Amino acid sequence: MIEFEKKGELLLIVYMTGTNDNHWIYDNFNIYNHVSLKGTFIFDKKHVNNFIVDEITEEDYDKPIEFILGNLVGDYYKIDKDILLINHDVYIYKEVLIKINLFVLDNNISIFSKIDELMSEDIFISGNNLKSIPLAEFNNLIDNFPNSYEKKLYIQARLTTILRNYFDNVKDSVRTYNKYMNKKISRIGNNLVNSLMQNEIHKYSEILLKLKDMLLNENQYNEKQWQLEILQIILLLYPKYIYLFQNVEIFDIYTQKKKFLDYLLVDSTGNIDIIEIKRPFNNSIVTLNQYRDNYIPLRELSGAVMQIEKYIFYLNKWGKRGEDILTKRYEEFLPKNFNIRITNPGGFIIMGRENKLSKEQKQDFEVIKRKYKNIIDIITYDDLINRLEFTLKQLESSNNGLYEQK
Repeated sequence: MIEFEKKGELLLIVYMTGTNDNHWIYDNFNIYNHVSLKGTFIFDKKHVNNFIVDEITEEDYDKPIEFILGNLVGDYYKIDKDILLINHDVYIYKEVLIKINLFVLDNNISIFSKIDELMSEDIFISGNNLKSIPLAEFNNLIDNFPNSYEKKLYIQARLTTILRNYFDNVKDSVRTYNKYMNKKISRIGNNLVNSLMQNEIHKYSEILLKLKDMLLNENQYNEKQWQLEILQIILLLYPKYIYLFQNVEIFDIYTQKKKFLDYLLVDSTGNIDIIEIKRPFNNSIVTLNQYRDNYIPLRELSGAVMQIEKYIFYLNKWGKRGEDILTKRYEEFLPKNFNIRITNPGGFIIMGRENKLSKEQKQDFEVIKRKYKNIIDIITYDDLINRLEFTLKQLESSNNGLYEQK
């Protein structure tokens, strides 16, 4: 049995076997010149406080032994690194109630030996030292050390993931492991949603105001400037795109002719997409009258889709050679070893208004949008406004506590 005692400036471990027989302690001193307790503490003869080891008598064998674990240095008990077989000394605040679970886990696992593997300086527990870890946090750290049961579950879960590839009737140890881990205390990071919310609300509010102002003053923009202004908005709404190139020359391998894309988007992995931006004319989406009970796309929309489909066809056929040419052409704008990739590009189309469409026209327009496999999205300017307003509404709801951590 191990107990801790503070005696003057000494921190002691008081040890006694359950049978009141400490012969093995002294035998170890005689054979190895030291003794190990709990696989964590290593004591030499000099650490024995209440006996001179070489002068003990038979009567002393059944008496508790006091080992000097630490000495008071300022407000901390200093525990020498050699006692714990680690590379750094440990300092424990003098007011801390010291028990064995501060040092040892089940199966005699030394806590400080595991901590020391990650440290490059002395370890302070509690107190006023600027580098000390608060006692509550240290206890939390101990609570989250993997115990033998958790290790067993982890091993079984890993084995399950492999065995399932070859056998049908395998116990679901993954579920058991996850269920156990979900009950453990988890670290909670900073709530990024709350801390960045005001910035996001401001960003989307500014985008919405800018877009509405542009639509009110559409005639004051020439086509080129209109496209550039809308592209600013798109890059803010789709942050995965980190590069935008204009007037991009590509190649049609069948006609052996050059073609030119207005705008090419490049994402963080190097993959490309195409964007086509048209002025927001009211009557450019679907017909005013039905054809066989359906509203069909107008030529402006069909033409934009066809244009993008052809560009995507050219790019896919250009393949690896095209990737190399585009990467070389724009290498001064790209990070080192960053490669442009042509991997089934998609296309955006931004055009038209739908604020004056009927309910039936809008329904047919949704069907039209979904039938083009290479088009990521067909966005009208009213749809863009609706998305921004919905995003703002969600952000403002979140800011009122929806994502507040409990």
